[in-house]
Amino acid sequence: MADLSQDTWREKLSEDKNAVVLDVRTAEELEDGFIPNAIHLDIYQGQDFMDSINKLDKDKNYFVYCKSGGRSGQACAIMSQLGFKNAYNLVGGIMQWSGEVVNN
Repeated sequence: MADLSQDTWREKLSEDKNAVVLDVRTAEELEDGFIPNAIHLDIYQGQDFMDSINKLDKDKNYFVYCKSGGRSGQACAIMSQLGFKNAYNLVGGIMQWSGEVVNN
């Protein structure tokens, strides 16, 4: 697990052919927009979140974000404990994101 700045996260993501973007916010928060191609798994869903995480390919590189970086940091720590090789937390979350955002 690594906490990455906005610029480093975006740079690594753009260069990574094995990347998966993971949005761990609530469904309501998604209405404010999301990073393109993100998979939504709400960390507040408890066991459903854990079940969904366990179905993911542990060999992929996960770029994880939430609103401000706290929940995504927790998700990265959980993923690391579950044996995921690479999980990158977006410091500052989508609130500080200056890249592309898809609006519903």
